[in-house]
Amino acid sequence: MSTAENKTSKAAAATAATAATAAVNVTHMVEAATENFAKLVNEAGKVQPQYAQAISNLQQEYIEAVRNAIQTITSVEKQFANSNRGNFNNVVISDAAAPYVQGFVKQSNDFTNNIIRIADINNQLTINALNAIRENVKNASRTVEATAEFNSNIARAWATSYSAVQQQFATRGE
Repeated sequence: MSTAENKTSKAAAATAATAATAAVNVTHMVEAATENFAKLVNEAGKVQPQYAQAISNLQQEYIEAVRNAIQTITSVEKQFANSNRGNFNNVVISDAAAPYVQGFVKQSNDFTNNIIRIADINNQLTINALNAIRENVKNASRTVEATAEFNSNIARAWATSYSAVQQQFATRGE
């Protein structure tokens, strides 16, 4: 083997060793990043049920507080009206006013029922929107997987064709 061929052979070996070291370093970096991202996601996943439970508990407490406030306020109003009957004996609602009172009660009931219908519709829309967002997240995940597979195929094809081109140049150089 001539000195020039020996130098070329040593340079090729050094380049191959450097490329192998770089590939190991990149692989190590990618593995470390993968592990760290997985740790972060796993930690978020651990605490998510606690957040959901805390929010649910807060909502239940709020509902009970509102229910209690309504009971307390109406109880005080009834007690006030009953304890002051003597003072209100002179106040009489005439028969002419009775339809207005009935109308007020009917409108109040209708208004309450409409609010309940609106809340039901709003709740269903919110649930549907959350389910649609969930489906979009699934689709995004599948898109990332398909893109990764596509990129992997490109990388394999490039590496194969690059090796073939290198071999052609290596055989021409002999």
